[in-house]
Amino acid sequence: MAIVARERLKLRDADEAAAILGAYCEPIPSPAEAERFGAFFDRFADAKVILLGEATHGTSEFYRARAAITRRLIEKHGFTVVAVEADWPDAARVDRHVRWKAHEPSPDEAFVRFPAWMWRNQDVHDFVEWLRAHNENLPADARAEFRGLDIYSLGTSIAAVLAYLDRVDPEEAKLARGRYGCLTPWQDDPAGYGLSAIALGKSPCEDAVVAELTALLDRRVGYLRHDGDSFFDAAQNARVVRAAEHYYRLMYRSSRESWNLRDRHMFDTLRRLLEQRGRGARAIVWAHNSHIGNAAATAMGWQGEFNIGESCRAAFGDQAVLIGFGTDRGTVAAAADWDGPMEIKKVLSSRPDSHERVFCQTGIASSLTDWRSRHKRELHELLSRPRLERAIGVVYRPETELMSHYFEAILADQFDAYVWFEETNAVRSLSAGRPHGAPDTYPFGL
Repeated sequence: MAIVARERLKLRDADEAAAILGAYCEPIPSPAEAERFGAFFDRFADAKVILLGEATHGTSEFYRARAAITRRLIEKHGFTVVAVEADWPDAARVDRHVRWKAHEPSPDEAFVRFPAWMWRNQDVHDFVEWLRAHNENLPADARAEFRGLDIYSLGTSIAAVLAYLDRVDPEEAKLARGRYGCLTPWQDDPAGYGLSAIALGKSPCEDAVVAELTALLDRRVGYLRHDGDSFFDAAQNARVVRAAEHYYRLMYRSSRESWNLRDRHMFDTLRRLLEQRGRGARAIVWAHNSHIGNAAATAMGWQGEFNIGESCRAAFGDQAVLIGFGTDRGTVAAAADWDGPMEIKKVLSSRPDSHERVFCQTGIASSLTDWRSRHKRELHELLSRPRLERAIGVVYRPETELMSHYFEAILADQFDAYVWFEETNAVRSLSAGRPHGAPDTYPFGL
C-alpha cells in the first residue's frame, strides 16, 4: 500500500507541475516542415556555440530536428561548423564530400563500426546531401564543415597520420611507423590494449604516441607550406591517437576518469575547430544530452564527471546555448549489449517521478520550452526541482530501465531550453555501399 501511495504522489506532483509548465511550452510543428520548425530557434542565433542534444542515439525525430535547426542557423545566421559526436576520420570523409574537396581513397567506408546506425542513417544522409548542395556555389572559405569530436578511431587515425606523412615526408613516415608499431597488435581491438596495460602495470605505448604528436607539431611550419587543411587533419588524428591510447588504459580503472578524458578531448577539438575557422567562427554541436547539458546540474557532475556542455558554459558563458531533447515513448534503434546487433526496441513510457513525465502531462505533443528569461522565474523554479531524467545511448535495456537509464538532474540548470516530442520513432539505418551513380567522394551509402 505504501508503494501505491508513493506512486500516486508522484503522479499528482507531475500533474501539478505540468499545469504550470503547459503555460510556457510553445507548440512546434514537425521537423519535416524544416523552415517553419527551424524558425523557432532564431532566438538562439546570437550565440557562438549552440549545443543540440538527444535523449537517445537512435531516434529519428531528434536527428531531423537537429538537421532543421542547423539548416536554419547555417542559411540565415552564418554558422559554419557542425561538430558531432562521431570519430574524426569518418566525419572527415563526410566533410570532404560536403565541402567539395578532393577525394582521398580509403579501403574503409565511413561509419561502419558499431554503432553504425548512429551516423549511417537516412536522416544524416539527407542532411549531408543538403549541406553539400548548400555549399556548392559558395567560396571555399565560406563553406560549412562537418567534423567529428570523438576518440574511438585508434586504428583509422593511425592510418590517416601515416598516409599524410607518406605524401609530405616519407622519411618521417618511417619513423612514425616505428613509433606507432607499439600499438599495431591492438589497432582492431583497442580495449585489449587497456587490459594489457593493466596486466603489465605500465603504459607501454604512451611515450611513443606522445613522441609522434610532438614530432608532427615540431614540423608544422614546413608541413603547412604543403596544405594547411591536410596538416590540421593529420595533427588532429595524432591527437586522437594520443587520447585514445590514454582512454583505453583508463576505461578498466575508472569510468569517471575515462569519461572526463573523452569529454575534455571533444571540447578541446571543438575549440580548435573554432580557432582554425578564424574570427567570428560559430559552431553547432550534435551530441547526446549527457554530453551537451551542464554536467554540474546532474548526478554525473555530483560524482565528479564533467562534459562538453559544462566546459562550453565555463569558456563561453551566455554565448553557449545548451538545448536538451526528450521523449515519452515510441521506438528506438539500439542494441541489447555493446557491439551487439541493432534492434528496433519499444521505448517504455516515462516514470512518474521524471522530468519527461511532467512534459508528457502538459498534453502538448511537440514543444519548445525556453527558460533563459528572468521573467520566467516560476518556470525556472519548477524545473529546478531534482527529478529523474532518462538517457538511452546505443544500448537500451528496458527490463532494467531505472538502474540502467535514469539519473537525477536539475533541468533548469542543465539546459537553457528543451525540445519535446511525446512519441518518437527509430532511425532508419543504411546499409554499406553507395547508390548507383553517386560520385567517388560519396561518404556512405544507401
